[in-house]
Amino acid sequence: MNIFRTAAATIALTLATSPAIILADNHAVDHDAIKAAVEADYDSYLAPLFVHFHENPELSFLENETAARMAEELRQAGVTVTQGVGGTGVVGMLENGEGPLILVRADMDGLPVVEKSGLEYASTATQVGQDGKEYPVMHACGHDVHITSLVGTARKLVEMKDKWSGTIMFIVQPAEERVGGAKAMLADGLYERFGKPDYALAFHVASVLPTGKVSAAEGIQYSSADSVDIKVPGIGAHGASPHAGRDPVYIASQIVTGLQSIISREVQPLQPAVITVGSFHSGSKHNIISDLAELQLTVRANDEKVRAQLLDAIKRIAVNTGKAHGLPDDMPVEVVVSEGTPVTYNNVALAKRLNGVMKRDLGEESFLEFRQQGMGAEDFSYFVAEDMGVPGYYFAVGGTPQEAFDAAENGGPAVPSHHSPLFKVAPRPSVTLGTRAMIAAVLDLAPAD
Repeated sequence: MNIFRTAAATIALTLATSPAIILADNHAVDHDAIKAAVEADYDSYLAPLFVHFHENPELSFLENETAARMAEELRQAGVTVTQGVGGTGVVGMLENGEGPLILVRADMDGLPVVEKSGLEYASTATQVGQDGKEYPVMHACGHDVHITSLVGTARKLVEMKDKWSGTIMFIVQPAEERVGGAKAMLADGLYERFGKPDYALAFHVASVLPTGKVSAAEGIQYSSADSVDIKVPGIGAHGASPHAGRDPVYIASQIVTGLQSIISREVQPLQPAVITVGSFHSGSKHNIISDLAELQLTVRANDEKVRAQLLDAIKRIAVNTGKAHGLPDDMPVEVVVSEGTPVTYNNVALAKRLNGVMKRDLGEESFLEFRQQGMGAEDFSYFVAEDMGVPGYYFAVGGTPQEAFDAAENGGPAVPSHHSPLFKVAPRPSVTLGTRAMIAAVLDLAPAD
């Protein structure tokens, strides 16, 4: 099918180049005991840690206190820690004999959002961003769940060294929300300094999934994402004399409208694609035609060829719309792709194996077949990019109790989405299931001799 032409090629290559992957025989592991131990650890240790992280979120690339706390938690668990990798990134190495090197990653940044969740531990934090402006900060995407679970995973794996053999590389990653943290850590020599992993694992808590459920694709897990900045110059004038200038608000409005024709008239109808204009700023007074309008876009695709098509078309429409409205040649519309991350693919053979592990070790009822909902993106893709040769497995963990979905279906409040000021998840079932799932994956991939 056209919709998955690029994905199919990637999957075929993956199957051709990956070693045979077979479920380990780890029936000797008592997963009921692991469940009880993880839940007890949450109640006695991880619960206040989660609240601390939720109350004290930090912006991308500025996660200094979070990184320091994570480094200390990993050290206390018995992990060898290196800080300052790719900025605020933390790397923890846990060696336990011969075996594979497994990367286990959690992202730690918050978002510039005012929290309105109503939680008693809701964030009231503010922080000065990299641009010098002060912002409210909230864990509006669940990264507090991820880092709390990483600590829980490390604590249990240290206690269970007789059950596995190999080395775990714990990654506390900055700036996932800016889709730049993974790339920064790799540019800082992550694989050269600490070793190239045999496998890479990560999870994301999902408000759209019920608690107690995990889900992972055998192929495309998340879409690509690109942040595009468009600057539309103008010629300032009095609002009562528009003919004396060139109005960038009008020109930019035409660009916004024209961009939607890319989706409706240029992309093959069965191909997923999104172009959203999230910010439009210009002017300062009712009766002044400004000399600049600025647009900020997010662009999503499930196919790298479509991704390139979208970005090329955005530039063509923006630049030529400016020309059509009389902007001189020395005042072109500027289009810059400021951030981006590729499509996230799960290695098919590895995903088949670990999806089987989730069903076997967490219970058949705990696994839901993966269905992409929306076009969220992830920079975990850099750790497992095709040229890296690292098989990756990224799974989702349910974060919303089933009763909240039932209430919404019966006319109650909608379940808040990620990045919403109302966002919240149930921390205990989210953290504990994410921890159990990660432990199950590690035990299967790195069985004891």
